[in-house]
Amino acid sequence: MTHVQIKEVEVYHPNHVVNSQKYIDYFKENKGKDISNLLETLGRKNYYQINNSEENSITMAIDASKRVLEKAGVEGKDVDMIIFSSQVPELTFPTNAIFVHEAIQGKKDCIVYDSNANCAGMTIAVEQASRYLLSNPHITNALVVGSDYLSLVANPDEEITYASFGDAAAAVFLEKTEEDTGFIDAIYETDSSFKENILYPDQGFSKYVLNKEFPGYIRWLPFDGAVSLPYAYEKIEKLLHRNNLQIEDVDAFCFSQFALSNIKNLQERFNIPDEKIIYIGDQYGYTGTSSPFVSLYEGIQSNRIKRGDIVLFWTIGGGHEFIAMLYKY
Repeated sequence: MTHVQIKEVEVYHPNHVVNSQKYIDYFKENKGKDISNLLETLGRKNYYQINNSEENSITMAIDASKRVLEKAGVEGKDVDMIIFSSQVPELTFPTNAIFVHEAIQGKKDCIVYDSNANCAGMTIAVEQASRYLLSNPHITNALVVGSDYLSLVANPDEEITYASFGDAAAAVFLEKTEEDTGFIDAIYETDSSFKENILYPDQGFSKYVLNKEFPGYIRWLPFDGAVSLPYAYEKIEKLLHRNNLQIEDVDAFCFSQFALSNIKNLQERFNIPDEKIIYIGDQYGYTGTSSPFVSLYEGIQSNRIKRGDIVLFWTIGGGHEFIAMLYKY
């Protein structure tokens, strides 16, 4: 029986490291706010951020893609499909994936496109690519890369973005295999009533282009981010049940790294041991679309995730939409 496995995963991040004290001082001096409790709730300590004019979402994606192909022992001409997930694309014409294709010297009969489901984007792209590989006999592998230059659009007036975001890219190489491993299943939940809570550009591109104005930064209206958790509990239980699994059968959990408090709530709800939770938000900051796969990468690097382990991913995108996905690594 054919399966789709994560052959390799790699990460790229800028060299520049910022400490959370920078933001504590900034908001105290400029806004008269003490954000230390917020940063503790989010779990922030350090951040990797771009601090030059040469790097962006495309350059980070190219670096991560080259690294994962080298690790997998694959050349660009062997890649059948490239999906680039970003909510901060460097360009809309042409696709950002085109630049990855050129950089790895991809072949002409390669499927290439961008996708955007905000912070859920890369996880959704991996799920969609996995299902597509299983259904198309002519495609044997896929390169999926997620890259967000989030600090670029972080609002210096809002601590929830300015003091939270880091920059990074993660890339996975998926391939078909006859081994009993790889993609298991995924489940979604969407509630579009939250569609105006997080906006960029806050009034849409048409207004800013027509008025020749700068589109500004992300507008993040205050809301309770934990509102999605009851749905997450329900969907995770359903996903496990329909695949004849118990929570104890899951070896590692790669959740959205946006808020440590959400991870702790999920951990408490399912009684998950600390050693199974891979948290990297204190090291990278919140990297958006790539964050669950940065978590996967660090779990593998630290030997907390091994071949044959069942990994549960969960993440959420603005609007909101979330995905929970099971993968046997």
